[in-house]
Amino acid sequence: MLKLRNRQKAMPKMLFGMVAGLGFLILVGLGSVGGFLLFDRVNPPPLDKLTDLSVEVVDRDGALLRAYTNKAGQWRLGSDLDGVDAEFIDILLTYEDKRFWDHAGVDLRAILRASWQLLSNGRIISGASTISMQLARLLEPREKRSFKAKFWQMLRALQLEERMSKREILTAYLTLAPYGGNLEGIRAASLAYFAKEPKELSLAQAALLVALPQSPEARRPDISPKRALAARNTVLERMAIAGLIPESEVTRASAQPLESVRHTMPQLAAHVADRLYSKSSLQRKHQTTLDRELQEKMEQVLLDATGKLAPDLSAALILADGKSGAILAEVGSADYLSAARSGWIDMTRKQRSPGSALKPFIYGLAFEEGLIRAQTQITDSPVDFGGYRPKNFDMGYQGDVSIHDALLLSLNVPAVALLDAVGPARLMERLKRGDVSVKLPEGSDVGLAIGLGGLGITLKDLTQLYTSFVNDGRIKRLHDQPLSPSAREIVRAPVLDRNASWHVGNILKDATPPRGTGTLPIAYKTGTSYGYRDAWSVGFEGRYVIGVWVGKPDNSAVPGITGRTAAAPILYDAFARSGLTLTPFPKAPSGTQEQAFVDLPPTLKHFRISNLWSTPSLVPEAAPQISYPPDGARIELTPTAQGKQMPLVVKLQNGRPPFRWLGNGRVFAANGRKRRINWMPDGQGQSTLTVIDAAGRADSVSVFLQVPSETP
Repeated sequence: MLKLRNRQKAMPKMLFGMVAGLGFLILVGLGSVGGFLLFDRVNPPPLDKLTDLSVEVVDRDGALLRAYTNKAGQWRLGSDLDGVDAEFIDILLTYEDKRFWDHAGVDLRAILRASWQLLSNGRIISGASTISMQLARLLEPREKRSFKAKFWQMLRALQLEERMSKREILTAYLTLAPYGGNLEGIRAASLAYFAKEPKELSLAQAALLVALPQSPEARRPDISPKRALAARNTVLERMAIAGLIPESEVTRASAQPLESVRHTMPQLAAHVADRLYSKSSLQRKHQTTLDRELQEKMEQVLLDATGKLAPDLSAALILADGKSGAILAEVGSADYLSAARSGWIDMTRKQRSPGSALKPFIYGLAFEEGLIRAQTQITDSPVDFGGYRPKNFDMGYQGDVSIHDALLLSLNVPAVALLDAVGPARLMERLKRGDVSVKLPEGSDVGLAIGLGGLGITLKDLTQLYTSFVNDGRIKRLHDQPLSPSAREIVRAPVLDRNASWHVGNILKDATPPRGTGTLPIAYKTGTSYGYRDAWSVGFEGRYVIGVWVGKPDNSAVPGITGRTAAAPILYDAFARSGLTLTPFPKAPSGTQEQAFVDLPPTLKHFRISNLWSTPSLVPEAAPQISYPPDGARIELTPTAQGKQMPLVVKLQNGRPPFRWLGNGRVFAANGRKRRINWMPDGQGQSTLTVIDAAGRADSVSVFLQVPSETP
């Protein structure tokens, strides 16, 4: 009874407000134009909200990668009518403002209709606010709803119509409309509630987003799903009654379950986005060269990979179009939010030791100088280069090997010998041509150590150097934002001549895939820094180049980590999951000679120490030594899950390959060069393991083999 009395008391006031509003409009229309123009000049509508938008970082095609809230902490993404589903626009205008395209900001017919309904029913049946009036309220909110506030909205609506086109008004409304929480605008709502842009809305989704702005907090689907569902279906029913949507489609849409989860905004390319945002937070949109789909795939590749690594290890990856230099995917860490992995640090931009990853450019210079061919023999043995004595990763030496194999095996002595021949300063000059920045250790000069990782370089710059292998020796400058036309026209001096570049690439494509990966038509090189701090792998095919780094952001050691075991599998996985159409390697340039050893001229059959600029002294080669298992050890033979015996891993140091291995006097491996092999013992008990190198030197260990006892 009390509610009825209140309604009866309020009805004359509401009716008076409607009629007064109509009278106001008639006055404006009949003779107050001068006063309106004066008011408009003195009190222009506040439009600052339309410029206080979320900053967006987008991919090469405009797809959203990452966004930032505006100054007020709102998700307010700029909208564009062309980016909104046309059916949504039709539903919105049918539901909110049927004559939007015809009125001048205030709909007289709607005011008369609402007044008559109020008079006839004693309560408000429908409103008379136009889209323009609602925009006025959003631009200039007032604490209480009153007739004074309604008059003000009408006045502001007329002002807006004078200043803006209909499309601009509708766009502004779609940018500011409230959708619950800190969501403003159709794009923010569509992304938060449906994880899609408003161009892709279904009928049911469009209906919900039309209903939400009327009561955004009460109808939030993630908080009040029942109210949201009822409001959505009311909109759908109205569309059927209006004849806008066929009843059959409305029935299907009404039967669809409500999506009641609020999604996080896109969070791709975090490090790239942060870098651009910090550079210019006032710029509303930052376009990149990234490809959203590739970026998403590469982030997942790293996340999957580091899930198998230690919890404090990070990883970084760059995928670039080597023909243009455009970076298509850039991942600065495996998990941006991981404190254990220091995920906020962008490891694509940190200078670290590349290990052996620069060796291809040393070999390229030697090819360029005519010092070697792929089948030229070079001796891998201990050498003293004026006090610098490089050792191989496995502490052993291979003896005479081809240039082809020396590069694939990443042997250190041949690489240093070639660097000594062409000159470290020459390599540094070519790195400079590659438009990269390298850092030498404090107090050190340019010396032979740079060939084995004795300098710092970023993953971005290292990947940039490798673009030379798909461009006849010329690098393409890597960039994650579109280049200006003048920048695209810059032609840089080659890092290597085209023949040398092809020779090196032709060798690297023969690199053995990492264990556990499939075969792919790619060439690649790995690197492991001194002290097991950094693992690298950079690979390419005819067009695309991918660089991978794995390690700890604090530069501490990771015992046992190598480029081959940690970075190369990620490289292969990245190529395999990219979905890119891999292009063939380039054909040999005209005049490039690839000769068998027997066809080489005498001067190119062997690259000898005496050919070097300096004449290093040979260091006596150590005899072979079995480093595992140690002599006298008791070793349990581990069975597999199926109960079968697993082989015993045997490790060797020093000696000259090839090697012959004997177990209890019987040969189980011969003419091998590997220093880590598998031995399948013939039973339990005392066993003798022997190795003999190419020089006839031998080493033996005696071990006791046993099967582990079963636990009770």
